[in-house]
Amino acid sequence: QVQLVESGGGSVQAGGSLRLSCAASGYTYGTFYMAWFRQVPGKEREGVACIRWTGTSAYYADPVKGRFTISQDNSENVLYLRMDSLKPEDTAMYYCAAAQHGIYPVSSRWDTESEYNNWGQGTRVTVSS
Repeated sequence: QVQLVESGGGSVQAGGSLRLSCAASGYTYGTFYMAWFRQVPGKEREGVACIRWTGTSAYYADPVKGRFTISQDNSENVLYLRMDSLKPEDTAMYYCAAAQHGIYPVSSRWDTESEYNNWGQGTRVTVSS
C-alpha cells in the first residue's frame, strides 16, 4: 500500500499558476504509474495527467495539454502538477493516484480510475474569472 497526501491547492485568478504536490509514503517501490485526476460536483472523476514513476513518459488530457506539466521526484517520493494559464473550468478537487501494476496499453488506459489502487484525499483548486 502507498499513502498519498496532496497539497498546494488554493484560489487563483484566471491566467494564474499553481503547483500541486503529492507526497507518497509506504511501499512506493512497487509503483509503476502515478497520475492526477480531478472531479467537480455532479461529474465523474477525470484523468488530468499521468507519468511513469521511474521514467519520463507522460500523458495528458486534451483540455490541459500545453498548460499543465506532470513531474516526479522519486528520490523524495513526490509527484507534482504544475498548472499554468489556469481557466475557471479547471476548478475542481484534484486527486493523486498510484498504480502498483503495469497499465496496458497505458496510452489509452492511463485515465481509467480502476487502474489505480491508491488514492489521496484531494486538494481543492478554485480559479476565478
